[in-house]
Amino acid sequence: MISIKAVAAAAVAMVALGSGVAMAKTAKTAATPVVHSPESIECSKQADAKGLHGKDRKKFRASCKKDLMNQHKGEKKS
Repeated sequence: MISIKAVAAAAVAMVALGSGVAMAKTAKTAATPVVHSPESIECSKQADAKGLHGKDRKKFRASCKKDLMNQHKGEKKS
């Protein structure tokens, strides 16, 4: 017959293995660094200089990046 100690040891082993697998699934992977375009960096510097925050900053950066991208496209065509 199987002893109570053997059954208890098997139960403990299953719990330990099960929790290890569960932890492995939830462990976060290292985040890849975000690479910002030169236009984005320049617009952020301009927004900082103007002291913009929140929605105003978001609107300014969007229009700034759009303008800079259009300028760069015009330079490449010439």
